[in-house]
Amino acid sequence: MDKRLTDDQVQRLVAEVQRLSDRHHAELDTAEVQDILQQLDLSPEFLDDALIQLKRQDALVVQQRRRRWLVAGVAGAVALGLASWLWLGNQQQQELSQVVAQGDRITLSQDDGGSLSRVTPQSGGSELVYRITLADAPVGEQLALSCSWSDSDGQVVHQNQYRTKTITTAVWPTYCRYTVGSESPKGNWTVAAFVGDRQLSDATFTVE
Repeated sequence: MDKRLTDDQVQRLVAEVQRLSDRHHAELDTAEVQDILQQLDLSPEFLDDALIQLKRQDALVVQQRRRRWLVAGVAGAVALGLASWLWLGNQQQQELSQVVAQGDRITLSQDDGGSLSRVTPQSGGSELVYRITLADAPVGEQLALSCSWSDSDGQVVHQNQYRTKTITTAVWPTYCRYTVGSESPKGNWTVAAFVGDRQLSDATFTVE
């Protein structure tokens, strides 16, 4: 077996031998420790208990270090999660801010393709449908929308709160409903659609 060493290996070998030698000289056996205690006029009978306490203290230091790393890791994970949540929230707000209504109209429940401006409630009421066509809708998501129906006195008489189906195209039709009864106040009514607190559109119609 070839035992020749390179200069680098020799230097590393010498350094390791020196380290082990220093460690050996730095470590004292039990007899040496007892001699030191006697020289200091201390009773060797507490040596075992003292060694146990030292081991406990060393173990406590290791445990505290691990706890600090654990706390730091948890804090980092929480911070990362919060940052991700804020980023996602910001992204969602940006997406919602881009949604607009490119068209709207009022129809009866049976859509004839036109836009209703006047309605005479039938017996049992007439169901109105406010149809909105959204542009720049968030594809792949469901959008939370609301509608407010206000009578001729400006009082909100009905509100719709709903979520769309999963949006598949940037231009997306949606609608909300309300039934006007024969007892409903006559005059000009208003219906408005919202995404969050932002109004997308509104339309007026006359109840006769």
